[in-house]
Amino acid sequence: MLPLILGSTSPFRRALLERLQIPFTVDSPQTDEARLPDESADALVLRLAEAKARDVAKGHPAALVIGSDQVACIGDAIVGKPGNRENAIAQLTAASGKAVVFHTGLCLLNSASGRLQSAVEHFTVYFRNLDTDQIARYVEHEKPFNCAGSFKSEGYGITLFSALEGRDPNCLIGLPLIHLIEMLGAEGMVLP
Repeated sequence: MLPLILGSTSPFRRALLERLQIPFTVDSPQTDEARLPDESADALVLRLAEAKARDVAKGHPAALVIGSDQVACIGDAIVGKPGNRENAIAQLTAASGKAVVFHTGLCLLNSASGRLQSAVEHFTVYFRNLDTDQIARYVEHEKPFNCAGSFKSEGYGITLFSALEGRDPNCLIGLPLIHLIEMLGAEGMVLP
């Protein structure tokens, strides 16, 4: 079986992949993540997931390489990682009382055969109505500055929601494991 490589710098994606209890290594893609003019959320995350897998595959000519990318959408606005406290507060204020749709691009590239499988998964988070103090307390407690949408659903972020909707809650953390398992199966990797 070809070695499995996660093309990501995300500790969250690494922790998710560890749940599958299969050996893998990690390599950091060097990919420009800038959005193209008029690019939709789905097109953006699919393009970046594939670009990350292709970039990592250059150094691994016989491997299964995983690429993934994620953005959140509040209405028509695409939001990524806030980067700082002020942006996180602004994102959560915009999300208060609304549905936020997460778009997660996933790619599995067999660098030996050139076979590429890719997909976009969606997951919707319904936010409670939050006041300024609740948002500030959450941001101070969790410091979600490197998380699309400014929250960590696997942590204290669950307190912000009224409901969740989607096929795979792992999408919120950045790696749709259910779809990945299907892709790995198509490459001959059988999991229990």
